Amino acid sequence: MNITDYLSTRRKLVEQALDEFLPGADEYPNKIHKAMRHSIFAGGKRLRPILVIASCEIVGGTIKQAIPTACAVECIHTYSLIHDDLPCMDDDDLRRGIPACHKVFGEGIAVLAGDALLTFAFQLLANNCKLSEVSEHNALKVIAEISKACGTYGLIGGQVMDLESENQTTDLNTLKYIHQHKTGALITTSIRSGAILASASTQELDILTEFGNLLGLAFQITDDILDVEGALEKLGKTPGKDKQKNKATFPALYGLHESKIMAEKCINEAIGLVRPLGEKGQILINIANYILKRNM
Repeated sequence: MNITDYLSTRRKLVEQALDEFLPGADEYPNKIHKAMRHSIFAGGKRLRPILVIASCEIVGGTIKQAIPTACAVECIHTYSLIHDDLPCMDDDDLRRGIPACHKVFGEGIAVLAGDALLTFAFQLLANNCKLSEVSEHNALKVIAEISKACGTYGLIGGQVMDLESENQTTDLNTLKYIHQHKTGALITTSIRSGAILASASTQELDILTEFGNLLGLAFQITDDILDVEGALEKLGKTPGKDKQKNKATFPALYGLHESKIMAEKCINEAIGLVRPLGEKGQILINIANYILKRNM
């Protein structure tokens, strides 16, 4: 199966499961459920949930083991996008090519929709304890893992420094901190969580963790590049926002050419880490190359 088919197949599985797990749009109070579904089903690559599934399968697990956690990670990612688009944050009117949640439902409901998706994610994670394929020990480890990645030591910490660094002179260490926490933490924890569910060995988990760190950094560098070079119809959001808000980005600090070299270096290092896994690690290699070459 080539990477396009793999991503398409796994994306459909995730979206079918999300549709089953999430409250229906007509369930009372229906406005909040409509807002949650508006953002969840606006499109997207579903990269993070796919990484949960891929890492679980690589160490001998199954899609059934991984799917609730995969959906939980997508709920968390979507919550972060809803809040990121708010006027008090990045103030963007579009997300994934359609009006952002706050433009359709108002700022108050958008805040609550993000909160609801974050809360619902942990309901899904807790339900891992009900799966015969997942030990309670591993289910609890995944909850702890994802909690840390979402909080001040992860996504929120990175977002804080992103806001603090606007209109400031930023050095490489601060820039890496922002990217590795705001974006990279959830990518790394997606990979780690899938492997934990399937009882990965310490050696496997160490390899996958370092792979995730490099992949997350490369993903955000390419995101920075696309904000400069990308087109609205491809990105699904307004390009040029980073420069407009004078954000800390790799192109701002190093220029486009050097940023592309750095992204490629991260990907090559990541690929080198998983080559010893042999054929079962090939899907991660394919995903890494896909991220480097993506245009959206």
